[in-house]
Amino acid sequence: MTRKEELLKRYPQLESCLPDIEKCVDALVTSYKNGGKLLICGNGGSSSDSGHIVGELMKGFLKKRPVSKEQRAAMSSRCEALDDTFFDRLQGSLPAINLTENSTLISAFANDVDPLMSYAQQVLGLGQPQDVFIGISTSGNAENVANALKVASGLGLTTLSLTGKDGGKLKELSNITVVVPESETFKIQELHLPVYHYICAAVEEAFFKE
Repeated sequence: MTRKEELLKRYPQLESCLPDIEKCVDALVTSYKNGGKLLICGNGGSSSDSGHIVGELMKGFLKKRPVSKEQRAAMSSRCEALDDTFFDRLQGSLPAINLTENSTLISAFANDVDPLMSYAQQVLGLGQPQDVFIGISTSGNAENVANALKVASGLGLTTLSLTGKDGGKLKELSNITVVVPESETFKIQELHLPVYHYICAAVEEAFFKE
């Protein structure tokens, strides 16, 4: 059974979302191949989901991701203290930043400027055209996430969103939106989990074979 077949067997209600889910996979794979990174944010439970996604990308998810021979050799040439025993305690990583965890900057910007622009400010400082931005909002209408998405679009990032209901503002602003077929917050969140697990697994598969 393929990963796609397994997803639809367990969550048949996501079949209508599959084309957009696959587009998200393609966008992230393209970004990483071009030296990009992921910027991601949400509020409340969606903040936790942002951190979860970063965790799956920055370390091994379904694969062990041993550091490649080429990377070991290149790094060892610059630092002789790096040997195989050291590298065996590391895993291949796909760069991703959870914007919700920078509490010092978030609180400072909220106090000094505008709390609804804290994520947007981080995107302005970190975003590059080859990057991907993901905004998560169960309603699709979280204003601070939408503001970050606007900045990401202005900088030329590929913009993705995970939502529910009718997709809200984020659907209007994003290049790609996965709108799961639920309207209650906790039910939307329950479907976001298999969606981003599928995305993370597929992206991992594209870069790591072990």
